[in-house]
Amino acid sequence: MYDSMKNKNLFNMEETIAKDIFEDCDYPWEVLPKIEAFILELGKTLSEDEYDCIDGNIWIAKSATIAPTASITGPCIIGKNTEVRQCAFIRGKAIVGENCVVGNSTELKNVILFNNVQVPHYNYVGDSILGFKSHMGAGSITSNVKSDKTKVTINYQGEKLNTGLKKMGAILGNYVEVGCNSVLNPGTVIGSNTNVYPLSSVRGFIPRGCIFKKQSNIVQKDI
Repeated sequence: MYDSMKNKNLFNMEETIAKDIFEDCDYPWEVLPKIEAFILELGKTLSEDEYDCIDGNIWIAKSATIAPTASITGPCIIGKNTEVRQCAFIRGKAIVGENCVVGNSTELKNVILFNNVQVPHYNYVGDSILGFKSHMGAGSITSNVKSDKTKVTINYQGEKLNTGLKKMGAILGNYVEVGCNSVLNPGTVIGSNTNVYPLSSVRGFIPRGCIFKKQSNIVQKDI
């Protein structure tokens, strides 16, 4: 049931240092409460030749580039060859993969970014998972709390699936492109290889291989 939203159909597990966190979870929102504890265990196993440990719970790859004005709070892992730019704000419980870009004034909290993810300009990503080579355009954000503060549900093919979480942002599959200044509302799940138009307000499950023009106009790509 809900096969399109299962981890195995959204992500390339060979493209994250956090592969093991997904083993006992069918769905991505099940992973979110486990991120903090997982980082603290995984960090202890990272090679001292490849990673520097700061303040006991922040592990930064020696090949990563960190701007002096970036703010990083643990627990956190930042992967190899990743760039964290000026005034980025990593608030903890964040796994940032290899070859990623965390841009100026971008804020991360309780997230997993697979390898080669780009959140390069003024993005907020909270309580979310971004798959391999996904990209969020300038100013696009995840909204992770409902206005009435009730638990997040996911609209899936006419059904409402209760996640049991009060905080859940967005799940992006591999190769998802989110246009500039878009809002991904709480409980958004976007399948792989889907493009979202700029200035969009996205909600619920969006199938893979689509173009999201607006909520009432989602078209399949010509492949």
